[in-house]
Amino acid sequence: MIHFTLRQLRVFTAAARLQSYTRASQELHLSQPAVSMQIRQLEEHVGLPLFEPVGRRVDLTDAGRVLYEYAQRINEVISEADEVLEGMKGLKRGHLRVSVASTANHFVARLLAKFSKFYPDVSISLDVTNRARLLQQLSDNETDLVIMGEPPSDADLTAKAFMENPLVAIASPTHPLVGKKQVSLAELAEHRFVQREPASGTRAAVTRFFQKHNLTLKPGLEMRSNEAIKQAIEAGLGVGIVSLHTLELELETKRVAVLNVAGLPIVRHWYMMQRRDKRDTPVLQTFREFVLTHAQSPLQLAPVSADATK
Repeated sequence: MIHFTLRQLRVFTAAARLQSYTRASQELHLSQPAVSMQIRQLEEHVGLPLFEPVGRRVDLTDAGRVLYEYAQRINEVISEADEVLEGMKGLKRGHLRVSVASTANHFVARLLAKFSKFYPDVSISLDVTNRARLLQQLSDNETDLVIMGEPPSDADLTAKAFMENPLVAIASPTHPLVGKKQVSLAELAEHRFVQREPASGTRAAVTRFFQKHNLTLKPGLEMRSNEAIKQAIEAGLGVGIVSLHTLELELETKRVAVLNVAGLPIVRHWYMMQRRDKRDTPVLQTFREFVLTHAQSPLQLAPVSADATK
């Protein structure tokens, strides 16, 4: 049986993550000899070397990688227990890890700011990334909660829709389609599209929508972020379909225009997702309830014509 202390495990995980005894000592406010001693004692208990020096860094050995996986799980359980016990005292403290799709970043940041005013003792880590990375984070248990579009059907996750996510067509204010009383889908499809990479949930939804209407989008530009898409469209490089929730600044400053397209918007939903086996902490449960209560408030967007929101 392996005998170790939580202090040894804490030092080990820091050194493994930072690949350096020196940086681990700085992060933990310990001397480097103290870090070396804790790891040496842990290696003696394990009976195998956990690190090997590679230049100025240290890499995990095979045994180190195995222990690191278990150490992460142990640390998560301890943190979870601490939050649950604090919650039983009526306290709302703890740490919340939230990861969001880039299209949701704007309104999620506002939600988090409002949440922090209600619960100032909760620390929050926010990661903004693409769909593939979000699903990987859930798989690796690197996040408590993900906010994104349509959930995958083949993952062991729980998903809760909490707000509509309308996708609208946009173009540069000088584009010939701007100002038309109504644009048909076929007419829109004739113009060059600026869109996300194939793995994007928005890209998949738009492709399915046009296929359903027996239309194929005209090849155009492919971008890896919504900001790049909006900038390209503003510059007149084509038309695009994006979430209305990403357009607040552009509509206020009239840098892009929403087109009145028959059949649009495509109404999707935002979802909160977590692993099915993820145990609720008081902080996580409180945040989910907070989102369900506060996310329904209308965003401060410039008005869109009635034709575009039917």
